[in-house]
Amino acid sequence: MDFQVDIDWQEIFEFQPGFIVELKSQPGVFDTVAAYEPMMVPPVWLKNDPCPRYPHELRVVFRSVDNITSPLQCELASTEKEMVAY
Repeated sequence: MDFQVDIDWQEIFEFQPGFIVELKSQPGVFDTVAAYEPMMVPPVWLKNDPCPRYPHELRVVFRSVDNITSPLQCELASTEKEMVAY
């Protein structure tokens, strides 16, 4: 696996889990971002859509400030879960 890949950090913060998005090809159809996987193509997974989407297919309509996390916070959260398991 090549970890030297350029990661689009702006895009990662644009599509945080919990954000509400609209499908540009289907105006009025809304869904919630389930995950953003930077190593996947396409990278955006929606809760009610079985296939991932490209960011250019979506328009963010609501950003939940409570759900915004940094990669460091995600790392700390997974470490805390591992510590609790022991």
